[in-house]
Amino acid sequence: MKITVIGGGAAGMACAILLARSQKSVTILERGERLGRKLSATGNGQGNVTNVRMDASFYHTDDGDKLARILAGFLPADVVAFLESMGGIFLPDGRGRVYPAGRQASAVTDLMRRELSRLGVRVVTGARVAVLSRAARGLRAVWEGGECVSDAVVLAAGGAAAKNFGTDGTAYALAQAFGHTVAPLSPVLVQLKCDPSAVRGLKGIRMDAGLRVVRGGKQIYACRGDVLFTESGVSGDAVFRASSYAAAGDVLWIDFLPDVPPERLQSAVRAGEDGLLCIVPNGLGRFLYKRAQGREELLSLLKAFPLTVTGTLGFDYAQATRGGIPLAETDDGLQSIFCRGLYFAGEVLNADGECGGYNLHWAFASAHAAAEAIG
Repeated sequence: MKITVIGGGAAGMACAILLARSQKSVTILERGERLGRKLSATGNGQGNVTNVRMDASFYHTDDGDKLARILAGFLPADVVAFLESMGGIFLPDGRGRVYPAGRQASAVTDLMRRELSRLGVRVVTGARVAVLSRAARGLRAVWEGGECVSDAVVLAAGGAAAKNFGTDGTAYALAQAFGHTVAPLSPVLVQLKCDPSAVRGLKGIRMDAGLRVVRGGKQIYACRGDVLFTESGVSGDAVFRASSYAAAGDVLWIDFLPDVPPERLQSAVRAGEDGLLCIVPNGLGRFLYKRAQGREELLSLLKAFPLTVTGTLGFDYAQATRGGIPLAETDDGLQSIFCRGLYFAGEVLNADGECGGYNLHWAFASAHAAAEAIG
């Protein structure tokens, strides 16, 4: 049985490995010059491959029940076992995020490349598939300089985020040719923008903070983590998580001292521009002092600093894509309901998770579902 996997990212490589282990003849077609470029940058370069706190509530999709079944079929322990079957050690941190013990994402890519080589998987780089169509027997993929006919094709070509890794959204057209639709696309796990004057002078300041997203006076999301001020707004892992929920016009409320109750601040804050020494970073302290109209407002800003969201930095800076091929247009093995033998895996599907290993877990879980169905 001949299988072609379009896309050499985490989902494509994982699916190819699983298929090759079940004695399938597998070819990976990768438009870039090497496999796993995006995988090598995941988890801030440290390789956050999954999260032990796993369920469908961490995801956005059009079919939560199907997503939950796919997740149940490949648990975090299964991801670790899959990766460690190639070598390496993978360990969780205090927040459940699982990393290679060496904390190097590129090493995860190397691990999977080595396994593909060991299994004899054919890899064709520089192969941007322009046409995918039905053939007399199976499916035909055509790229500049080559073509192949396979019994089944797994489309794992990514979404529209991070074009520098070769995922520019053009792969959706391959599925649309068979009648598939594409749920509206938007960037997620991305920096949020605000009025630059609201954060002027704060660039580079990072805090472990509480973060709430409020829309029309109603809180729609809350989390805690790193908040990093930038020229145009805020970044950091808390902001990336919040970006899955926030929209232009929403207000971010930042609690700079989530472990400190207001009454303790009352006795700690002193008068004057240096009154926040050893409470917040000096640059932030001076900024808040100049903004506040009196001591009470200063105390209030420490626990609830507002920023109005004006947008995001867009797909070029996003880590993941909201939208894509609806799960409702596939069966439980992620086979197309319009074309027998066409399967999907990874970010090309309408399923995106929060920051913390959830999107990479989906890459592995969906690859497993497709490989199992083909097998």
